[in-house]
Amino acid sequence: MKTNKFKIITLALIGALATVSCNNDDNNDTMASADFSGTFVQQDQMARPAINTVFIASGQPKDDFNAAIPSAMGAKYQSIFQSRLMALNPGFTTNALGQTAAQFTGLLATDVLNVKTTGKTTFFDGTNVLTGRALADDVIDVELLLIFGGSNGAANPGLTSDHVDANDKAFTASFPYLAAAW
Repeated sequence: MKTNKFKIITLALIGALATVSCNNDDNNDTMASADFSGTFVQQDQMARPAINTVFIASGQPKDDFNAAIPSAMGAKYQSIFQSRLMALNPGFTTNALGQTAAQFTGLLATDVLNVKTTGKTTFFDGTNVLTGRALADDVIDVELLLIFGGSNGAANPGLTSDHVDANDKAFTASFPYLAAAW
């Protein structure tokens, strides 16, 4: 199952990389020629995998979360996420980032991927936190650790990892860095 989610995330990442450029070139006039006429509807949030699946309970409209404007997500979903967090882990006090339930769910409820333009890009490596996401980052393990691991990451050891420790095929050393297809 993680492989399928990874493939979907990888395809989304390729699409994003093909259409987005992060640089300091403010003289790029390609936007002037783009056609933005028509109606556009956001279909999905995918910054942090599994957040919608875990924190929007069964019976709640997941499509509402997916179509929410990121600037409005925290106010709309933080309390829902906190209730769900406390149902999943009634003993939650703080996580490995030192966040309370309200702080952590406020972060998660605004489902955007932060990007650090200088320095290391990673979801979480113990030092760098949410500075982006590299292909090999084990996002699900990080999320499980932050939900169930307690303040030092060692609480509930049976719940802090999915035990899928690597991609099923090695990533390549050149762009687009993705593993070869099966």
